[in-house]
Amino acid sequence: MPTTASVPDTTAPAPVPDHDHPAPSGRPADSRPSQRFTPREILLLVVLCASQFLVALDFSVLNVALPVLGPDLGLGEAGLQWAVTAFALPTGSFLLLFGRLGDQLGRRRTFLTGLALFTGASVLAAVAPTAPLFLAGRALQGLGAAALVPTGMALITTSFAEGPKRTKALSINGSLMALGFTVGMVVGGILTDTLGWRSTMGLLGVGGVLVLLAAPRLLSESRGPRTRLDVPGALTVTGGLFGVVYGLSTAAEEGFSRPDVLIAIVAGLALLVLFVRVEARSAEPLLPLWMLRRPTVAFGNLAGLVTVSMMTAVVFLMTLYLQDLLGVSALVSGLVFGVQGLASVAGGAVAPRVARRIGAPRTLALALIGQGALTAALLGLGTGSGLWLVVVAISLASGLHLVAVVTYGVTATSGLDDTDQGRATSLVTSAMQLGLALGIPLLSALSVGWAGVLRSDGTSADAATLGGIKLGLGADVVVLLATGALVALTVGRRRPAEQP
Repeated sequence: MPTTASVPDTTAPAPVPDHDHPAPSGRPADSRPSQRFTPREILLLVVLCASQFLVALDFSVLNVALPVLGPDLGLGEAGLQWAVTAFALPTGSFLLLFGRLGDQLGRRRTFLTGLALFTGASVLAAVAPTAPLFLAGRALQGLGAAALVPTGMALITTSFAEGPKRTKALSINGSLMALGFTVGMVVGGILTDTLGWRSTMGLLGVGGVLVLLAAPRLLSESRGPRTRLDVPGALTVTGGLFGVVYGLSTAAEEGFSRPDVLIAIVAGLALLVLFVRVEARSAEPLLPLWMLRRPTVAFGNLAGLVTVSMMTAVVFLMTLYLQDLLGVSALVSGLVFGVQGLASVAGGAVAPRVARRIGAPRTLALALIGQGALTAALLGLGTGSGLWLVVVAISLASGLHLVAVVTYGVTATSGLDDTDQGRATSLVTSAMQLGLALGIPLLSALSVGWAGVLRSDGTSADAATLGGIKLGLGADVVVLLATGALVALTVGRRRPAEQP
């Protein structure tokens, strides 16, 4: 299995010297890796990306089926939230733990175990006769996904040496994950209308079986040195992420006023602070703090959290705008976001080429700033028109969002030894999961709250709704532009020739 190497590469910034954990040595400086994939590498990438695609599909394929699923299983309106949350909670909470277990027990073994669990749980969710069994299947799906995602990404980063191949591989993976979210909504609607909601879970089971048949023949084992598992670190970070993800995902449906939401978020944040203290004192930490002190890791993951949270939030706000103010149908809204999905795939295809020319960190900074500028264009929306502005601005912003997704993954995993790739990719996927949970509840609360203030001052309902949406968009723009500038100043200043 190839190892990360210190070779001339336009995709990564120069590693920060670290006396406690020196960067790995590798090929001579004058040997440049080939940019062409071998036939076996293509098959390997297909298998690994297919697994990530299935997880992305699972996040959205059930959404449009909820109105049908609820009455069928006897789930009330409040219980419907758990059809989504039961999957999201374990996925977001166990990423770091399973990433570390993959490093120690073997990434191939952990990946295949997670894939088998995800596949079996999908079948259980598809045939479950009662709500408790269905929710158990969803929770087990999430647990399997928590093992699949970080180990799958770690197998990509350890199978393709740092440089053009890895950038291209991560680009393909990121594009397919973005496509999975979009395809999930379309396929979910078609399957629910024709074959019933259970076929959405059955599709995931069939896909899992196909990947499971091919994966063992293509994957080679990859692991780091065996050490004692940091149990206090595992407990505090898992509990902390669980609290934060539960609180934010529930707030997206119920608002922040419920006591359990506030308690969960506060307790989760407290456990994450305790996790940092535990790691600082641990001889064999789950997540070494030296890794978080690397600018590429810290600011790369911050950029990932921001681009994901702000993109999901703007999609939510534009859905409100299209349906509540313009009165367009769900079909037209779906077509708008279908164009957005195609633009995302195009952005993923462009990202490696730009990163090779100017470097991944600099590309990441420009993508964030461009995403923010295009989101700012939406501030020109009116109450009676703006459909085409939404189509153009959100599609172009989504393309740059995918450029940011690809390059934040490259930036945050660059310059690290293969033994640390499980931890690094766990951070990358954790940033994405927190982004998915964070953006919508925060900006929707801001938008709805300001709309309420405007209505209380006598503003018409439509104007108040638009005012709230614009405040949310403004906050989105400020966060994106500030983060883009921060990334440019911290890790995006080196020229490609200066990057190892």
